[in-house]
Amino acid sequence: MIDFANMKYIKMKQDSSYKKKAEDLIVSGEEILDSYKAIRDGIVFTTKRIIIINVQGFTGKKIDYTSIPYAKFNAYSIETSGVFDMDAELDIFISGMGKLRFEFRGKSDIKEISKFISQAII
Repeated sequence: MIDFANMKYIKMKQDSSYKKKAEDLIVSGEEILDSYKAIRDGIVFTTKRIIIINVQGFTGKKIDYTSIPYAKFNAYSIETSGVFDMDAELDIFISGMGKLRFEFRGKSDIKEISKFISQAII
């Protein structure tokens, strides 16, 4: 599970394999937008929520899924990558939890993800 006390997540890169890990959790009318991977863990953005995937144990067979619906977000901010700072960032503010930060390396469509979050919280 994410270290909610620390409120930070490792830099992630785009990886479609995490879409498959979340497919069984998708409900009717929900679509997977994109997925990202850290070392063993990942995050999947859908049209309704983010699903945080924490692979546990030596074999990696045990997996913790944390689902945070966009409707629970109070606010968010994005920072796109630049010339010298190649990382994009997403800060999410959730009542009762505080701020979560996700950092993305390489290719990420952070603006497209931002649109889905906006549609859900506005």
